[in-house]
Amino acid sequence: MANYLPGPARDDMRKALLFLGILNDSDIDWMVAAATKREVPAGEILIQEGKAVDSVFLVLDGQLVVSVSALGNREVARLRSGEVVGEMSFVDSRPPSATVRALETSRVLAIPRVRLETKLAQDIAFSARFYKAIATFLSDRLRGTVGLLGYGPGQSLDEATAYSDEISTGTLDKLSLAGARFDLLQRRLRSI
Repeated sequence: MANYLPGPARDDMRKALLFLGILNDSDIDWMVAAATKREVPAGEILIQEGKAVDSVFLVLDGQLVVSVSALGNREVARLRSGEVVGEMSFVDSRPPSATVRALETSRVLAIPRVRLETKLAQDIAFSARFYKAIATFLSDRLRGTVGLLGYGPGQSLDEATAYSDEISTGTLDKLSLAGARFDLLQRRLRSI
């Protein structure tokens, strides 16, 4: 199914899969109840490099741009629906190493750090799923970054070729479940 989606839509679904595919429905329910939906107008900064972040964000729709001051504020990534933002600062409790700004009016789900930390401490099963989801998501992001730095195969995409960074068959089995969970999250947010 994913092979028939256009590039950006396929990538968006892949990001949702990597995060939401590992969580379960009750995790999604908790996230919707604990979080707030936030609109980020075009040009507004969601995360400022070097300044503490009080939430972990899930991009619902729109487009965000990531830039790094050490590179002359050069754009290093664009984020779309299904992406998780602020996760690195949540995991290592350090200030963000990049600035994230809305390229267009976007909507995010903001999960407050304090509420998330409390939930993780009180619910071991959720904690295990959440950290596995974050680790899988970060691993995918790192593999993409390494590929951009020239350490990847350096070949153009060919449907007949098996690439080392492809999603495993077991993970692909969760694709429709992850998509359904993202749809569920969107529907529950609309009903609030």
